[in-house]
Amino acid sequence: MGRRRKSGLNVHGLILLDKASGGSSNGALQDVRRLFNANKAGHTGSLDPLATGVLPLCFGEATKVCSFLLNTDKRYQATLLLGVTTDSGDTEGKVMSTSPVPNLSVEEIEQCLSSFKGNISQIPPMYSALKHQGKRLYELARAGQVVERKAREVTIHQLDLLSFTTEKIVLDVRCTKGTYIRSLAEDIGRKLGCGATISQLRRTAVGQLSIDQCLTLEQLVLLKQSNELEHSLIPVDQVLLDWPEIKLDDGQYKSIQNGQPVVYQESNSQGLVRMYSEELFVGIGQLIPAGQLIPKRLFNFN
Repeated sequence: MGRRRKSGLNVHGLILLDKASGGSSNGALQDVRRLFNANKAGHTGSLDPLATGVLPLCFGEATKVCSFLLNTDKRYQATLLLGVTTDSGDTEGKVMSTSPVPNLSVEEIEQCLSSFKGNISQIPPMYSALKHQGKRLYELARAGQVVERKAREVTIHQLDLLSFTTEKIVLDVRCTKGTYIRSLAEDIGRKLGCGATISQLRRTAVGQLSIDQCLTLEQLVLLKQSNELEHSLIPVDQVLLDWPEIKLDDGQYKSIQNGQPVVYQESNSQGLVRMYSEELFVGIGQLIPAGQLIPKRLFNFN
């Protein structure tokens, strides 16, 4: 049987979605994909149904940058409900325990938070997308099973107290990929002696991409109705502007197109770069100390 013929459009670019609370990341992706009638789409890292905020959606050739965005730091505003623990680590789960909240001072909270800054070890929650023997942990958790999970190292770059009441604390968190804010909240609650669970979670940045750049689904619908939806697409290279730019001459471009490394000694940079042929963004490369430029991802926007 042949491959099913695609009936959608070859849309290329990114949408920075301000995801609403209550739905899945994939559901949000499919809603926007339908607006564009796009053939190919993906997102860069799931947000919990309860969570809101920055969800980069990649269409067409932009799906090639998904893995690079996944590896960037994330930033969150997290509200912790004190005195409560749940099986999921947030208020959508089943309450497991309640405890009186001590009369905490700012200094006591700050001292607690300071112990979680830097490199820490986390045990992933059961309600996560990690796999155990081929099954997602959240599938096992919904079936009432609890399995042993290996601790993983993550880095908390920033952990600031924004506000607190007798029942809640609000935190600004900047962390490496793979950090579970629900686990962090549980660990903080445990150290404070009363337990805690996430009641609100908003992702405010993915790498250099900020919540200020995001559009809601409702705003995208209005753009669709006014025939301006395509103007909301962000060109692929615009989300990689913190990488150095490399200009290729005709000979270098032809070699790169064939997947061959080229000699490039015009730059002292090392690591990932954006490659251009004249003004056209053509791909992602890597500069290595030997003075070579190696193609990593090539793009075709036709």
